[in-house]
Amino acid sequence: MAMIETPSVAARLEGAVVRNTALSSTGMLERIFSAAFRGLVYPQIWEDPIVDMQALDLKPTDTLVTIASGSCNVMSYLTANPARVIAVDLSPAHVALGRLKLAAARHLPGHAAFSNMFRYANLKTNTALYDRHIRPHLDAETRAYWDGRDLSGRRRITKFARGFYANGLLGRFISIAHLLGRMYGVDPRELLKMDNVEKQREFFETRIAPVFDSRSFKALTSMRASLFGLGIPPAQYESLAGDAEDGMIGALRTRTERLACGFPLKDNYFAWQAFGRRYQSGEAGSLPPYLEARNFNAVRDNASRVQIVNESITAMLAARPAGSVDAFVLLDAQDWMTDQQLSELWAEITRTASPGARVIYRTAAAPSPLPGRVPDGILDKWDYRTEESLELGKQDRSAIYGGFHLHVRRGPAQ
Repeated sequence: MAMIETPSVAARLEGAVVRNTALSSTGMLERIFSAAFRGLVYPQIWEDPIVDMQALDLKPTDTLVTIASGSCNVMSYLTANPARVIAVDLSPAHVALGRLKLAAARHLPGHAAFSNMFRYANLKTNTALYDRHIRPHLDAETRAYWDGRDLSGRRRITKFARGFYANGLLGRFISIAHLLGRMYGVDPRELLKMDNVEKQREFFETRIAPVFDSRSFKALTSMRASLFGLGIPPAQYESLAGDAEDGMIGALRTRTERLACGFPLKDNYFAWQAFGRRYQSGEAGSLPPYLEARNFNAVRDNASRVQIVNESITAMLAARPAGSVDAFVLLDAQDWMTDQQLSELWAEITRTASPGARVIYRTAAAPSPLPGRVPDGILDKWDYRTEESLELGKQDRSAIYGGFHLHVRRGPAQ
């Protein structure tokens, strides 16, 4: 049985994305993006959890609120042993994915099975693992989602037997990028054979960079809808394009260059997913923390501390007591927001934040979107850590954002 979408899901998504009238070109694109976001967008999250945990400085007593997305980072945060994690997402598919990962961590027979399911995500045995060990422990809504059929008529859970990371808007976008590269005689997987950063850079400059100057690529990226596969709505498209001298082409070239040669490949699982469509093989391969064998027991033991809900972060915070949250992760959601939405969100963050609470987020462009848009009376209660933000941004291996930002709540004596 397929999951039945309630009208409130569509309404919440439109409220988060739609800024313009339905008859305008931008308004139509916003509604198309909103509809697409009801399905799976991110099979893997594209924010570096190591950087996040360094910025958040999580303690065993902390309550963390985060946007879920693909829930890779939700699971990885468990290695820092927080007391509680509340993850929210407006996409029912992302909620179902996060709940699947939690049930798998708790009920699969061991790390090998968990790794087969979420590291390799392409083994026929994964469907049997789901049916035997995970399915009986899912809530009815999540079970209905994974038992439901996709457009091919197959159960959604079989995506984990057919290559899960090639699915979703992001997975299909990367597939198209690979296809475009091959049209110009470039196989992006060849990059992964380079054994040092210098060779990575040479491969990028001689093989990949010329594709950005091709007529096909320029035509493709000139259409705002073409980047929906990256989870970029119309509002964020304008911000990203305005952050480079030569517009969207320049922004994408700069970010791809950093992903391809900003870090050694052995240390960057984001590059392996982008250029190889998989995680690196072998025990020494770079992986998200939640997939590392050494962290499996911590993830399993702490999985019961996570709650994942289909709600906006502002609405969820509005129902929480004052001073009850110690850390907030907003991903890049603020790039989508109007001034009113930003102000409402930060009013709730400020009300629910404990003294010393930390907020992190990323942006398509380098500057923070808050000054001049959120009332000074709210922002004055926070310290913006400029140097720390810049340094952490440089360390982010996902390499696709223009800015990383950290704010710390001032205590009563401040």
